[in-house]
Parts: sequence; structure tokens; C-alpha cells
Amino acid sequence: MSTSENPRILVFSTVKISDPAIDMAGLLKLHYSSKVYTISVPCSSAVKPRWILRALEKDFDGVFIAADGTDCPYGESCTEKTGEIVKKTHQLMKERNIDPIRLKMAAICSVCSEPFIKQINNFSNTLLNLKTKE
Repeated sequence: MSTSENPRILVFSTVKISDPAIDMAGLLKLHYSSKVYTISVPCSSAVKPRWILRALEKDFDGVFIAADGTDCPYGESCTEKTGEIVKKTHQLMKERNIDPIRLKMAAICSVCSEPFIKQINNFSNTLLNLKTKE
């Protein structure tokens, strides 16, 4: 894990659903760490476990998947598929002695700026607590 005060978090967000909420959070000047980085994907079920593991190996403290929920334009089963990806990745993390708490998924809709901020700030606090235990 990085040694800075704020944890480095990689967010996989979706172009049509969660990206607008994240952009709006910036426009509304809602505060969250400058150590949060985003990568846009078409659908949250497109995120690959190897991408998550790579981010954690490259000094990201945590990975957050801003899932589409039921609003996904690519299919109603998006949330279930993304959940299966998270479950599989948690298993891979355990095999590599990486604490699964470092991966989180939550549904973020296009107008969910405040819930996004709350999720990221809570996740940051969780990661900070994890650092103090190590």
C-alpha cells in the first residue's frame, strides 16, 4: 500500500451512468481525495479481474467499481455479472494474500454525485483503517 495519508483509489466508472455523477461531483465542488483516479468503461461488467489485481500490484490501495445497477444500457444482468466478477476477484485476492476489503462495488446512477462521494469517503476511511492495522 502507498504510504501517503489519503489512500490511492482506482475507480472503474461507466461512460453513460456513473461518469456523469462523478463529473457532477466536481462541478458541485463536492470534496473527495485527489488520490482518486477514474477509468471509464462502457459497462461495469466489462471490468476484468486482472485489471483489478494489476492496480493493486501497482500501489493502488483500493479499487472501486461504480456499477451501473439496473440502468445499464447493455443489459439487465449487468449488476449480477459485475457481482460475479467481484466475487471471483475476491477469491483471487485471497489466494495472493491481498485483503478483499480493498475491492468494493456499489451502484452509482447518473445523478448520484453525493452517494458517490459518500461511498468514496467511506472506502477511503476503510482503507486508512486497514493501513493502521498493517
